[in-house]
Amino acid sequence: MGSEQNTRLQLKLTVNNAKLKEPPGLFNKGDPYAEVKVDGKACSKTDSAKGTWEPCWNHTFDLRVSERSEIELKVYIKYRFKNDLYLGSCSVNFGTLLQQSHGRVNNIDKHITLRDNGGSSVGAVFLTFNTNIDEDSLSNMMELLSPHSPGPSGAPQQNGGDEEEPLPQGWEMKLDPNGRRYYVDHNSRTTSWKRPKPLPAGWEQRMDPRGRQYYVDHNTRTTTWQRPTSQNVSEFQEWRRQLSSNQAANRQNLENRYANSTTVVGPATTSGASTSTNSEEALPNGWEKRVMDNGREYYVNHETRTTQWEDPRVQIKKASNLPLPPGWEERYTSEGTKYFVDHNTRSTTFQDPRVAISATSSGIVYERSYRWKFGQFRHLCSRANIPTGHLKITVSRNSVFEDSFSQIIHCAPQDLKRRLFISFKGEEGLDYGGLAREWFFLLSHEMLNPMYCLFEYASKNNYSLQINPASYINPHHLTYFKFVGRVIALALFHNKYIDKGFTLPFYKRILDKPLTMLDLKSVDEDFYNSLKWVKENDVEECGLELTFAHEFEVLGEVKTHELKPGGEDILVTEENKDEYVNLMVSWRFTRGVEDQFKAFLEGFNEIVPIQWLQYFDERELELILVGIQDFDVQDWQEHTIYRNYRRTDKQIQWFWQFVNDISDEQRSRLLQFVTGTCRLPIGGFSELMGSNGAQKFCIERVGKENWLPRSHTCFNRLDLPPYRSYDQLKEKLLMAIEETEGFGQE
Repeated sequence: MGSEQNTRLQLKLTVNNAKLKEPPGLFNKGDPYAEVKVDGKACSKTDSAKGTWEPCWNHTFDLRVSERSEIELKVYIKYRFKNDLYLGSCSVNFGTLLQQSHGRVNNIDKHITLRDNGGSSVGAVFLTFNTNIDEDSLSNMMELLSPHSPGPSGAPQQNGGDEEEPLPQGWEMKLDPNGRRYYVDHNSRTTSWKRPKPLPAGWEQRMDPRGRQYYVDHNTRTTTWQRPTSQNVSEFQEWRRQLSSNQAANRQNLENRYANSTTVVGPATTSGASTSTNSEEALPNGWEKRVMDNGREYYVNHETRTTQWEDPRVQIKKASNLPLPPGWEERYTSEGTKYFVDHNTRSTTFQDPRVAISATSSGIVYERSYRWKFGQFRHLCSRANIPTGHLKITVSRNSVFEDSFSQIIHCAPQDLKRRLFISFKGEEGLDYGGLAREWFFLLSHEMLNPMYCLFEYASKNNYSLQINPASYINPHHLTYFKFVGRVIALALFHNKYIDKGFTLPFYKRILDKPLTMLDLKSVDEDFYNSLKWVKENDVEECGLELTFAHEFEVLGEVKTHELKPGGEDILVTEENKDEYVNLMVSWRFTRGVEDQFKAFLEGFNEIVPIQWLQYFDERELELILVGIQDFDVQDWQEHTIYRNYRRTDKQIQWFWQFVNDISDEQRSRLLQFVTGTCRLPIGGFSELMGSNGAQKFCIERVGKENWLPRSHTCFNRLDLPPYRSYDQLKEKLLMAIEETEGFGQE
């Protein structure tokens, strides 16, 4: 210790300035200041910089340091009425600084990162070191810092001349007053005499909400409380390999046992005689063959929980001769299990994609059910990185389009994925889903109204909507189309319905599927008939003199569009008329609406990436967005529950009589009055959604006979008073569904 005291010298440390990151959750700027410590002893503090995240202190400290001193700087946020907030710290070893500067510490500037207790960067600080040291003191210090010199206790250092491994993130080496090394873990706020070793590759240290330290293995997606080392990780991997080999051997023994038995249910069971069973190839892992009561065989995949008629062994044999589809790759897990990577959609699956191709080529249609596709889509939505909290949108019923536009277009796309909380001005309703359903219905009814000139009806007999080429009369029409794209995607993301639907070709364009001449028939039948005539007749004999250009009119202005460069001078012949028809079909769906559709897709993709809809066709996308409007009263009655009523009560009998007597339009209004929307899910009334998931239509006995019926759209509940006659019930219900509007709070 005497030699260390003799080599202490004066160091001038200037804390110039810092650039700090604003801590989350702070609503106002604090007053940052810095505190300097040498070997754990506080020296002094800088003045507080008022209300800034880029403080400029320019404060100089006179420090007494030795060749092994550790200089620590901590930054705090000062508040007037509460305790100071610790922001982050950094440390500099003076011996290391001496070695890096070869003993010449004269106006050395350092830019050092500040880190919090979790090891995350919270900013940077700019320091200047300056000292005058004579040659004797410098030589003594450099000798003490030599890797072959004895340590503070006089014992030789253990590591000799070998370089030590860097400390793990969040760890720091310090010296106690006796010069002994110890190590500080800022993650768990503990100390240790033993130098910690870095975590193995693929491991990460984390802290749970209770402050307990645990470790994450990203290789196997597992966690443990015990700090891993390279040795115990390798031992564990060896144990896993032995376990896998033992399990494979046991599985093979089990399959051989089933193969030698005559049981009809098992992984290697056949419908033939037992003599042929021994020579039959075993089913893939996870598959089982079963026999129905009528003797027909089918196969169960326990991994995907699906069944099929075709033998999977036949599918695999056919698929083995086929190449993988473009963009697919075959890989193996650490346990040796085969899986497939689809680089087109950035997804993985254990299902061989060639099996699907093989099944389709053999005449068996390989397609998943609508419910499976819809479940996959809802799974993607639920796994999206959704911020916490909710998004409140307040609108007026008289200006729902304008109010919604001004709020949604200025929101960040990520914030729109929060849970929606809709509020109508002047109404005190609490939104548990019902108000959001009505808001989507009202907003879509307004924004898709052809009177705004954004959309138009497909034809005189087809009231589906398509983009209006004349929308440019509104100078801000592209911003409105981006807004419409966001709203449509929001309806899909939050599982809500809109009021009106688009044409099927419009849905195909959203899904980026090719358009054909048959798609024209539902949109423009005259145009379709003209192209059909061109395709079926000899255009040269008729002398039509068609060219690769076409005229069209928008707002009284006639424009000419060339289908290909120089198209006005290229005649349509029998050789090139197929090209002409294809170009005309493509142009008909995009004429004058390219920029509008691009803006629509931009807003749509911000909420729901197109890749999420890859499994759907255009009709299924329409079902998700618009639902169904056909009412099956029998289905409605079978999936209705009652509270304080029984199915045989006269009021319930009168209610269903009323539903049967009214028109489809009035049934739509009744459904909207109770649920907030006039649309039904694809599964009908059995899949009505409420605030907590699936919630059936409910009728509850509430109130007196002179009361009007009330509804709770968040819970699909109708409060039906005990009326004394059918006429009274009919009068009150018609008044409720046709002459009431708005929400209230009980």
